[in-house]
Amino acid sequence: MIQFHEEKSNLRLNELRRKEEEELAEILSKKYEVPYADLSRTPINTDALRLIPEVDARANSIAAFEILGKKLSVAVLSPNNQGSKDQIKTLGDKGYIVSEIMVSHLSLEKAWERYKEISFAMETKAGALDISSEEIQKLTENVKSVEDIKKLIQEALSMKRAYRVSRVLVIIMAGALSTKASDVHIEPEEEYTGIRYRLDGVLIPIIQFDNETYNLLLSRIKLLSGLKLNVKEAAQDGRFSIQIFTNDIEIRTSLIPGAYGESIVMRLLNPKSLTVPLEELGIEPRLFKILEREIERPDGMILTTGPTGSGKTTTLYSFLRRIQNPEYKIITIEDPVEYHLPGIVQTQVDDKKGYTFSAGLRSVLRQDPDIIMVGEIRDGETAATAIDAALTGHLVFSTLHTNNAAGAFPRLIDLGMNPKVLTSAIHVALAQRLVRKLCPVCIKEIPIPEERMPLVNEVLSTIRPEEFKEIPTKVFVSPGCLSCNNTGFKGRIGVYEAILSDSTIESVVEQNPSEREIKAAAKPQGIYNMKQDGVIKVLRGVTSFDELERVVDLGLEPDLVQHTEDGGVN
Repeated sequence: MIQFHEEKSNLRLNELRRKEEEELAEILSKKYEVPYADLSRTPINTDALRLIPEVDARANSIAAFEILGKKLSVAVLSPNNQGSKDQIKTLGDKGYIVSEIMVSHLSLEKAWERYKEISFAMETKAGALDISSEEIQKLTENVKSVEDIKKLIQEALSMKRAYRVSRVLVIIMAGALSTKASDVHIEPEEEYTGIRYRLDGVLIPIIQFDNETYNLLLSRIKLLSGLKLNVKEAAQDGRFSIQIFTNDIEIRTSLIPGAYGESIVMRLLNPKSLTVPLEELGIEPRLFKILEREIERPDGMILTTGPTGSGKTTTLYSFLRRIQNPEYKIITIEDPVEYHLPGIVQTQVDDKKGYTFSAGLRSVLRQDPDIIMVGEIRDGETAATAIDAALTGHLVFSTLHTNNAAGAFPRLIDLGMNPKVLTSAIHVALAQRLVRKLCPVCIKEIPIPEERMPLVNEVLSTIRPEEFKEIPTKVFVSPGCLSCNNTGFKGRIGVYEAILSDSTIESVVEQNPSEREIKAAAKPQGIYNMKQDGVIKVLRGVTSFDELERVVDLGLEPDLVQHTEDGGVN
């Protein structure tokens, strides 16, 4: 009895059809004098594939399948297809050298099938995470809240193990960019791993997931960041970048060992977050005019002080952008270079190679600069060199870790600086904090709480802006909505204070004073302190009393020394 094996017969028939289709494609390739390839025997490079969006590839019978530098191999069904020609021209306009390869329709289907494996991003090389423009744009449009990110991660966790980790990592990073998070925290616990974003300076829980995915994610992040996979009991620091459109966003990775695994923190250095115009920093009008005048001077030093994350670097970049001029030679020494400013020479310290702030500053002075930005004064040698530069015809910007403007002078004296030359070098000591701004969507007016009225009366008894001819009775709050992820806040703004070097400050500083004595000597200058500046912002509906109290001491003692503040935004 003869048995008919339908499955085997169908397989044989399909193989014959495939062979015929490949033979036809090969014959046509000779006719058109275009090279032929069978993509079933050719590896498909996903980096090449993503250069043409899937929708365009299918619509125009084309697929990019191999890339080497700028040399790109593109499979086409017919070289006469106008859609294929348009896609190739677009790739050429982007700088790619395109080679056309004729293939069968089955070969194109094989290439198109690989689009399923492309998540929002996959690592193309150590140190780079390539997010396609099309996918990040889709994600940005779809992600409106933290809940949206949580949903996308949950969907990714259900994928096959081979694709799950790439997908999860990309959603985490793309979600952080969409929500303008400054940091991503991945923290393993005994039975789960948690992810939190730092939004506007405050950590917000996103999702919890299994520790198996965490271990895979940890390895992927280590590979990307150039860290050692086998080191688990020591802290490691690395970095990688995310490529979106033509922009590179640098990610600084920090790992420390914990009880249940390595804690991961990834800090996003987004150039857009650092390009804030000087007018939008939140500096009150009188101080703004003073700073405008001071940054136009040919020499001297302007110091910005405050804890990590208080916006000091953003303020310095705003100064540089404001005074940038082809006539000036501007050089910066940073750790790291967070934003590349065209027309400015930027150099990055490398402690391992001995290129410290002090060594870099000495080298910079041999480059005949007009303006110098020193990312941070950490030691006496850097301080001495910076002060000498300010005294010898250079305008110097730098940062210092003190809690308030008055603390800058004692801190430099502690570093061994001569008190008699400090005020000649330092023209302005500026201190700042960042407070979250009330969400404009859910903002509403309420009566000033009774317990806050003594604070309002105290501040308005010492300063009285024109709009407050009478003591106000109302302030604003934001209870939270979808737009602000139910936090009540969206965006941040600076709270500032400053001390100018005048004859009174000079005479006090020469006596090795305390912060209290410097603050008392600066009162006649009439510049708002941080408490006054913050309360005025509250009364204007910019932020809330509770948010201001989170970063600034609002004690009512008139002579309260602000070095008791809690340190501000981490």
